[in-house]
Amino acid sequence: MRNRMDAYWRAANGSTRKALGFVPLAPSTIGTFLRSFKFGHVRQLDAVNSRLLANAWAAGAGPKPDEELVVDLDSTVTEVYGKQKQGASYGYTGVLGYHPLIATRAGTGEVLGSRMRKGAAGSSRGVLRFIGEVLATIGRAGVCGPVTVRADSGFWSWKLIDKLTKAGVGWSITVRLVPKIKTTIAAIPEEAWTTIDYTRGGHAQVAETIYTTGKGKQVRHVRLVVRRTRLADTAQAAMWPTWRHHAFICNNTLTTVEADRFHRNHAVVELAIRELKDNGLEHCPSGSFAANGAWLACAVLAHNLTRWTGIIGLDGPIRTARTIRNRIIALAGALVNRSGTPTLRLPTDWPWAHQFHAALTTIRALPTAGPP
Repeated sequence: MRNRMDAYWRAANGSTRKALGFVPLAPSTIGTFLRSFKFGHVRQLDAVNSRLLANAWAAGAGPKPDEELVVDLDSTVTEVYGKQKQGASYGYTGVLGYHPLIATRAGTGEVLGSRMRKGAAGSSRGVLRFIGEVLATIGRAGVCGPVTVRADSGFWSWKLIDKLTKAGVGWSITVRLVPKIKTTIAAIPEEAWTTIDYTRGGHAQVAETIYTTGKGKQVRHVRLVVRRTRLADTAQAAMWPTWRHHAFICNNTLTTVEADRFHRNHAVVELAIRELKDNGLEHCPSGSFAANGAWLACAVLAHNLTRWTGIIGLDGPIRTARTIRNRIIALAGALVNRSGTPTLRLPTDWPWAHQFHAALTTIRALPTAGPP
């Protein structure tokens, strides 16, 4: 049955190949191709993504010379089915799958780096080498302004902070509420807390202090910003009668309220990961770990191409990847034969035809990238 389907696919796409300029592959052929990948091939795909990022930024998608680049660091669980998936296992979520690292650009949703990992890998597994490669990637892409890395408590480690500080990169990282952190928070005087507009029907305040840790030459004094929240005087308030605390350390010069707002915006990384999964990473299809690593790299490539289409080709606010894909890329058409010439006909009443033409004209006018 599969052989007959592949034969039908090749026969039906003979003219499509002439019109599009490339060979449309059957699904099973793509699977065979991916299974031929080794770890070295996956790293080559990562290099392709890095070079394309530099080309896209040179074409106008990158940050302005004095603009701050915020890198959001996170990990996600990619679900798989079947017990024969190489490297897949149950992690902290109880879901069978992989646990890749993802670094995204705040404000645009671009993926700056990705790394496939086994499902049982901890959040910070391999993060030092990974963040080093991400910083090298954006450096080659020509970033000139300040760079700040945001992360949650799963990545809190002094080795990571030392690496970022040595590279001249800012950081804003959530800390775990270990006993020493709790003691430091408890020592903050009441008059130091500032009320902020954070929750509906509740109370939220922020304050900051200096967190001191280490001994001798290894002693550290870092800025600790704390946000505490509590429900209003309602029936549910009895469930949380005291303050709940969220703390992070940072090395920026923002005010306490601004630093808290800036750190809370780290949540945008979840939107980028959601779009990445919507673009093909919802599941890893192969039983080979290297093939799934290639699948991740290809998903990142497709995601970034979509984001760059919106950044460079479209005016106005940055749209979601699904909107760009549905309006500009997944355009319905029919391939017809006109006097022996394959012709692609597009709908004349497409509601976003003007956006399609504007994006196509802008992208076609871009200069051709030179050799890497």
